[in-house]
Amino acid sequence: MIKRRKTLTVMVGDVGIGSKHPVVIQSMTNTLTTDVAATLSQVKKLAAAGCRIVRVAVPTEHDTKALKQIIDRAPVPIVADIHFSPARAVEAIEAGAAKIRLNPGNIKDKNDLNRIIDCAKQHKIAIRTGVNEASIRDLKNDTPPDGRVPLMLRELTGYVRLFEKGGFANLVLSAKSTDPVRTIEINRAISEKFHYPVHIGLTHAGLPEHARIPTAVVLGTLLSEGIGDTIRVSLAGDPVKEPQMSLEILQSIGLARRVHPELTVCPTCGRCQTDVIKLARTIDKEIKKINKPLKIAVMGCVVNGPGEAADSDIAVCAGKNKGFIYKNGKKVASVPESQIAETLFKMIEQF
Repeated sequence: MIKRRKTLTVMVGDVGIGSKHPVVIQSMTNTLTTDVAATLSQVKKLAAAGCRIVRVAVPTEHDTKALKQIIDRAPVPIVADIHFSPARAVEAIEAGAAKIRLNPGNIKDKNDLNRIIDCAKQHKIAIRTGVNEASIRDLKNDTPPDGRVPLMLRELTGYVRLFEKGGFANLVLSAKSTDPVRTIEINRAISEKFHYPVHIGLTHAGLPEHARIPTAVVLGTLLSEGIGDTIRVSLAGDPVKEPQMSLEILQSIGLARRVHPELTVCPTCGRCQTDVIKLARTIDKEIKKINKPLKIAVMGCVVNGPGEAADSDIAVCAGKNKGFIYKNGKKVASVPESQIAETLFKMIEQF
């Protein structure tokens, strides 16, 4: 069991964020917010994929005007992403945003910040103050890579102290980089220094096929250390893939319950006498239709097969021209190779 770092609880609408609550998956729309129908459609798809909160961009007044229509019809709390304008922040809060996201690199004037704080307190909403490494660098006098973690921590600390001075503690903190190691280091530092909930993710991670491994490394490392109360996987392209990957990461380390079958497949070696990969792909295609957390194993020989079968609901240890079928760890049948898939499907239906 992973021991979560203790934090305060911050409510985003009816969703609790903090160590007393499950880790919350979120994502962000990539539609024009002024296109209410398209944005709502994407919000609903993200919610169906596992997002409990969704963020939208509001760079213009037209966006904040559209925001209320989206909020009123969205199935999950909506977070407004604020860029450089304090006016947009106030408009988003007044439109009903459950949370806004501010970047210390973008809004620095204390009077502007106090105006936002007063409005957020009045409407009892949350604020994520999120440092992005790229936005706080002075490119004319750039900080070298080994100094950027301290830089991000200083920027975030100064911002947090302004909120605290204004009597506002309904905060979620974050700090992101495109560099996995710096992202891990800054989040460790934040968790040691503050007791606010932490939002974690790897910013601008890339195309899905490129982002998958570095994202899993960052989120898996931090979550296994108890750091992270809400997460976002950042992928270029269809945002619905983000909560799917987030859920897979949480399930892999026991922080989310599985709702679909889990398929274990041996990597195959010279001992195999059956096309294990072909068999596994056939089974994988079939079980995608099932909404039950079954454990299914497809093994290519008797070396590790019986052990995997012992921990599975249904398993096959394939041999030459036949397969030994297991149910709840016990061998129940031996069938010809041509009947393995059909036999497994019938047993899955029984479950």
